[in-house]
Amino acid sequence: MRRLREIAGRTPARRERYVDLLRAVAIVLVVYGHWLIAVLEPDDTGRLRGHNALEEITWGHPGTWFFQVLPLFFLVGGYANAASLTGHRGRGGDAGSWLADRSGRLVRPTTVLLVLLVLAALTARLLGAGPQQVREVIWYATVPLWFLSAYLCVVLLTPVTYALHQRYGLVVPVVLLGLLTLGDLARLLGEPRLGYGNFLFGWLAMHQVGYAWRTGTLPLRPRVGWPLLVVGLTALLLLTTVGPYPSSMINQPGLRIQNMSPPSLALLALATAQLGLIMLLRAPAERWLHRTRPWMLVVAVNSVVLTVFLWHLTAVILLAGALDALGVLPSPAVGSAAWWLWRIPWLLMLTVVLAGLVAVFGRIELCGSRRPATRPRALPAALCRALTRPRPRLLLVALGFAATVAGLFANSVAPKSGEHLLGLPVGALVAYLGGAGLLRLLRSVPTGRK
Repeated sequence: MRRLREIAGRTPARRERYVDLLRAVAIVLVVYGHWLIAVLEPDDTGRLRGHNALEEITWGHPGTWFFQVLPLFFLVGGYANAASLTGHRGRGGDAGSWLADRSGRLVRPTTVLLVLLVLAALTARLLGAGPQQVREVIWYATVPLWFLSAYLCVVLLTPVTYALHQRYGLVVPVVLLGLLTLGDLARLLGEPRLGYGNFLFGWLAMHQVGYAWRTGTLPLRPRVGWPLLVVGLTALLLLTTVGPYPSSMINQPGLRIQNMSPPSLALLALATAQLGLIMLLRAPAERWLHRTRPWMLVVAVNSVVLTVFLWHLTAVILLAGALDALGVLPSPAVGSAAWWLWRIPWLLMLTVVLAGLVAVFGRIELCGSRRPATRPRALPAALCRALTRPRPRLLLVALGFAATVAGLFANSVAPKSGEHLLGLPVGALVAYLGGAGLLRLLRSVPTGRK
């Protein structure tokens, strides 16, 4: 507690604390939203099967408007990346060294999760578990990684997209919105492959808005917030009632078009309304955040925010597995009164389990920021000098990012019904670990900047 108080006390006066609050609130809503709709119950063979409660509670689809806050992560990510890149360049750094530094906190905790899941898969196989069963468990635990693949891609493009913002400002997200609309039109006309660009256009649009917040191009004032809130909500209602979009802001099976993956025009309408609400709440939130205890809580959550995100579904697996092994896992009908009452102890127990996981693995995230680089003993000095040159370093960093993104994305799109020795597609695992290893090597080599 004393250490946390010291960290909170060293917060610069110019820091936009509201950004950190939004990130903390977003992760809490994501975690509890996933836990609320997670259903794990025994099937006819006695094995646990998981599914989404919203498949049965269809009247609850509009409730996802409250819990779907992934656009906020890209909004605050844009703000934070703009601030970080500007500061890095002010200290004499370049894009390649910034990307290498930025990858540390994102990649290191993810690598630990994947390695431990692989070890768990191997152990389960040695104990007699079938490959199909192992794959289903590992697939569920790695569901959050699709988001990380998208975010890493956006981070990789930050030096380019920030330069575009500096030159064209809010024209860039408007163009991205137009491209996303064309992608949606293609999907509605039965050409889903032409809409794959929305995986990038949608998240980039919110990231660009984060730049605008940071640079003051988009002032966060109530007089701007009210129109955005009204326009966003009106568009969302029209698109999901009169228009062809589903009301659920998370993917549901059997729908003509999905809203989240890839992002749709309806999701961007929701993001617009959220942005308006953010503007309206900013002033009172900033006053509240200058109190010691609220700010300490926000700092604490942000220090382990990626750990919370990466491990929150593993917590579901561990708790459900333990309760099932003890023979005390309830399985009331989804949507019944008993099921809703069971949600209360379910959420409380999951909070305890996740707190334990964060206590163990949170320090890895805290150590993921870049330390002072020293030349690895195994590398010759000539190679280290070559790696410090801006152009080769940038190309290698881009390769490392691309490999990690490819690995995470390949795992996310692989079916959960596959049979894999390690619980993960081998190609995806090799690509990710290769990229992560390359980024780790580049972070360890000093750049010689001031």
